[in-house]
Amino acid sequence: MDYYSSSFAELIDHFNSLPSIGRKTAERLAFFVVSQSDERAISFAESILNAKKNLRWCKICQNMTDGEECAICSSPNRDKSTICVVESPRDVVSMEKTAEYKGLYHVLHGVISPMDRVSAEDIKIKELLERIDGNVLEVIMATNPTVEGEATAMYIAKLIAPLGVKTTRISFGLPIGCEIEYADQLTLGKALEGRREIS
Repeated sequence: MDYYSSSFAELIDHFNSLPSIGRKTAERLAFFVVSQSDERAISFAESILNAKKNLRWCKICQNMTDGEECAICSSPNRDKSTICVVESPRDVVSMEKTAEYKGLYHVLHGVISPMDRVSAEDIKIKELLERIDGNVLEVIMATNPTVEGEATAMYIAKLIAPLGVKTTRISFGLPIGCEIEYADQLTLGKALEGRREIS
């Protein structure tokens, strides 16, 4: 039995197709959108169209931008001797929120994953290697601590090694406030690997 009109059902289906949005949440979102004024609904729709039309990948780091270069790459205040390699534009945002890192980024747009038929040629490794010149002193691998993320970090590190540039890996471990008895083995193992001297 069809509870909704075809146009409303289509709207629900579109929301339901978004990551982490279940059917009930999709229905709530659809009801919210149609309850808005025409102006707000049109503004919402136009923002989606504008993002699709105007967003592109930065020609240097492959991050999202409205122009040729992103704000980070074009900033004179960034440390151009370090490049932090991440999997997605979302990771750049997460790193920036820490306010700890002042260098540049490189977005791979994925990781090497034979199971998913993603090879080294399918992600932005070539573009990263083209950026490594005499000014770059360190490449920080900040891929996720998954099997694919670790393998991708190791693969890139081997490619960079002959270039004489230091390659480092961010450490992973216990989050603040976590009790050791509740941590999984992988997290504990990474915490031990990333240990440092207390000064």
